[in-house]
Amino acid sequence: MKQLYRKYQAHYQDNFHLAYPVVISQLGHTLVGLSDSIIIGHTGKVPLAAVSLGNSIFTVFMVTGIGMSYGLTPLIAQENGRGNRSNCGYLLSHSLIINIITGIVLFFAILAVGHNLERMNQPADVAVQAKLFLQYLAFSFLPLMVYLTFKQFAEGLGFTRQAMNISIAGNVLNILLGITLVYGLFGMPKMGIAGVGIATFTDRLLMGITMAWYVLTSPRFKEYLQTFNLRNIHRATMKKIAGLGTPVALQYIFEVSAFSGAALMVGWIGATELAAHQIAISLASMTYMMASGIAAAAGIRSGNNLGRGNFTDLRHSAIASYHMVLVMMGITAIVFMAGYRLLPAMYINDPAVISVASGLLLIAAFFQLFDGTQVVGLGVLRGLGDVKIPTIITLLAYWGMGLPVGYLLGFHFNLGVQGIWYGLLLGLLGASVLLFFRFQSITRRLEKQPQNGA
Repeated sequence: MKQLYRKYQAHYQDNFHLAYPVVISQLGHTLVGLSDSIIIGHTGKVPLAAVSLGNSIFTVFMVTGIGMSYGLTPLIAQENGRGNRSNCGYLLSHSLIINIITGIVLFFAILAVGHNLERMNQPADVAVQAKLFLQYLAFSFLPLMVYLTFKQFAEGLGFTRQAMNISIAGNVLNILLGITLVYGLFGMPKMGIAGVGIATFTDRLLMGITMAWYVLTSPRFKEYLQTFNLRNIHRATMKKIAGLGTPVALQYIFEVSAFSGAALMVGWIGATELAAHQIAISLASMTYMMASGIAAAAGIRSGNNLGRGNFTDLRHSAIASYHMVLVMMGITAIVFMAGYRLLPAMYINDPAVISVASGLLLIAAFFQLFDGTQVVGLGVLRGLGDVKIPTIITLLAYWGMGLPVGYLLGFHFNLGVQGIWYGLLLGLLGASVLLFFRFQSITRRLEKQPQNGA
């Protein structure tokens, strides 16, 4: 074990310093939904189920935006690795245009879905409140895309702490404002579910403005932004960035929509099960976003090393990221098993909801390692610019295995919500194994090539 640690020690240290701010800032996306659930959960199971439904649907659109914004990161990391700093601003301007267009299109898509919730066979009282919640989330989407654009640019260059600081401040604001508006503190009227929606919109608006201001005014980015110009836009560059971002978005869509599809199936069972699903999935999503922070850092390191032509360090750095995520997700699995009854009680006092959620958390504990390793595999491959085959893998794993098996176990074998979750576990296992084989194949082939400095 000591020999293994010494072999990868330098990579553990480098990856950790790059990853931990990304982990925290990535965690911020999930903490918004987590805090919304905790704040609204104590007002009743119907509002909690409505937030569950709204966040499950919105998350599909949010990860689509995150995926599109990721089209910039490996290109920035590779250009920086080659020493082409002046080209980074040129890429940023094109990415900003792509992401603004994405934000506008998905804004209208979210509103359209919200107006058709009644047709999805959800409980009527849940659908009414979820529709209102989704309207506020829709208005938060364009500021979110602006934030993601400048965040991915800074992180692609290795500057990860500012996004972390903005994320922390935004989540504190979201919690304080949410509590104030939901429960009518300081003379404010009690706004219920509208309160968490307004708080989330305000949080994302200020985060977008702050992140853009930081990148555009900080002296450390001056040499990178010399070619930043929104009037000098070329179709070929737009296509290049979108060609990376679109498959990444599809990867996120296939995975997260499988979980959102699971939420819809759980809704067919009842509001109690849907509220329990929200509790368990919000906790599992939190650990997933932590793992995706390690994956994002792994992608940045892979892109840098690919740009430098240092393929041995590329592989060793990626393996170090695998080790790190296994340790982290192993710890979260233990936490889930130890607190499987206590954690749901943080959300709601309903014994029936707590009982169902406790069983789901035990299943979530089992898939922690698979969830972590599959997202790191995706991150490394994105850094290498390999996005098409991983997209097919995620489609097969989640929609070819996970959801169909979950449906069969849940409804034909009468395992209910737990059967649906067993299907999700299978999808994560399949994705983890296939992506690891893909990583091994590509990096071993690269190691055999001549390297810079060799």
